[in-house]
Amino acid sequence: MQGLKPYVPGEQPKLRDLVKLNTNENPYGPSPLAIEALRGEIGDTLRLYPDPNADQLREAIAASFDAVGVGPHQVFVGNGSDEVLAHVFMALLKHPRPVLFPDITYSFYPVYCKLYGIDYVTVPLDEEFRIAAGDYLKPNGGVIFPNPNAPTGRSLPLREVERIVAGNADSTVVIDEAYVDFGGESAVALVARYANLLVVRTLSKSHSLAGLRVGFAIGQQELTEALERVKNSFNSYPLGRLALAGAAAAIRDREHFERTRRAVIASREALAGDLAALGFDVLPSSANFLFARHPTRDGEALAAALRERNIIVRHFQLPRIRQFLRISIGTDTQCRMLVEALRNILG
Repeated sequence: MQGLKPYVPGEQPKLRDLVKLNTNENPYGPSPLAIEALRGEIGDTLRLYPDPNADQLREAIAASFDAVGVGPHQVFVGNGSDEVLAHVFMALLKHPRPVLFPDITYSFYPVYCKLYGIDYVTVPLDEEFRIAAGDYLKPNGGVIFPNPNAPTGRSLPLREVERIVAGNADSTVVIDEAYVDFGGESAVALVARYANLLVVRTLSKSHSLAGLRVGFAIGQQELTEALERVKNSFNSYPLGRLALAGAAAAIRDREHFERTRRAVIASREALAGDLAALGFDVLPSSANFLFARHPTRDGEALAAALRERNIIVRHFQLPRIRQFLRISIGTDTQCRMLVEALRNILG
């Protein structure tokens, strides 16, 4: 284990007056109904263990997908989507053949592979940083990728996702939909037709609950039961009473979800236009962040210059994307501050 390189999350600096655009957190607060539910759980019952089956939360999640016929038995919940993904790698992706995922993607995937001794092969994105469905139609021990992808923000149309799922009937295909609510097409609609498909979601971004740590997966019962077996071998109580109550209430509050989701999308499109006007190349995004580079300015230097102005964005030291900045969508005021700072930096 000494050679294991752990995942490095986005920085959480403790500075005052900071414009924090580096960790894809939602700029708007959680549902008031979720806050009320959290307050309602603070009391004597905290001395009791939470529901190990998370029945009410699973029912709320299933009900939110009732249009495509999801039942509670098809829902698996965990302590954030990262824990769900950890169980996915152990329960569903450990096979003799390698797992396939993009060369530029969520950097926790290779960490889990190395942790659990899973062989993997990275599949290059094309020259426009898009996932090419045809590249995943070859023998494998499983396929996993985010849709929209991270850190690029580009999304794959549902018909192309289905092409990958249908073309890999003998292996599990995992679609990581952490950002799908900001403009992507969810693959949950395909679950009823494909026994090899698992869709992983989180409440951290679109439901503003990053601090509560709630994630879930949706798939046919054989897949969710495999995840339950692994979970119960580690921890039968991954979600506490506060998380269960707050998450269920947030999911039921569709009005707050829609209002804040649309606000983020509107701010993203406005910021993309402002960055383009400053000369940046901005990739099309279906997420709550933008991936952009300037043709004549070094990405690392730009990130450092923004930091000097108390604005934090994410920069990755990876060969193909070294010149890009990943910029989380903040409030309109924060986005204006970013644009003004970049205008000053660029002169």
